[in-house]
Amino acid sequence: MAGHSKWANIQHRKGKQDAIRSKMFSKLAKEITVAAKMGDPDPDKNPRLRLAVKAAKAQSMPKDVIDRAIKKSQMGDAADYTEIRYEGYGPNGIAIIVEALTDNLNRTASNVRSYFTKSGGNMGQTGSVSHGFDRVGEISYPASVGDADTVMMAALEAGADDVESDEEGHWIYCSVEALSEVSEALEAALGESTESKLIWKPQTTTEVDLETAQKLMKLIDALEEDDDVQTVTHNFDVPEDVAAQL
Repeated sequence: MAGHSKWANIQHRKGKQDAIRSKMFSKLAKEITVAAKMGDPDPDKNPRLRLAVKAAKAQSMPKDVIDRAIKKSQMGDAADYTEIRYEGYGPNGIAIIVEALTDNLNRTASNVRSYFTKSGGNMGQTGSVSHGFDRVGEISYPASVGDADTVMMAALEAGADDVESDEEGHWIYCSVEALSEVSEALEAALGESTESKLIWKPQTTTEVDLETAQKLMKLIDALEEDDDVQTVTHNFDVPEDVAAQL
């Protein structure tokens, strides 16, 4: 969706790339270790691990770092992480879903709650905002793979449910259960995708003004900088004129 890629571009322009990259690698490695520990350490036999490795490769994580994260899962001293989801409202009532992997639930809950509070938002109960999102598989391709009609035809033949395209690329959506199958069919038709993952897709989005966008960016930055937080999903969109001022 346009808001999806626009937000990614805004984040990219913000700088601090080395620090952001280091933090991203740490989170990706944690997901790889957890996925390998919960299932088979062979990505070909473990769908969750296969997605985690693909996400890491999409961010140019070195192969030796990926292999090290998988091996860590087989060591007796590998930490036990709990998956937890937090839901809440940011400035202007914007819905936000936070997914975390933590070895200390009290610490993570306290930190996430403080980020919401400091931003003028508030934490909600589980389910308080996720009802406005759909849990789906998302497969992304660069714009260079083909025009919207070509990608749409390939996606429909692969069993996908929806496609959104703009000048930045193509985002193909399918059911959670069909992600692996649809991804493989698309790769046979279009080549390797940029990314293949499970997401929370907002059913509707809310456009925000400059002041609200700045507050939301500050909140999302704080959440994403927390070592326990893996993903942050929201339902706001930034209009072009506002994005130009960020």
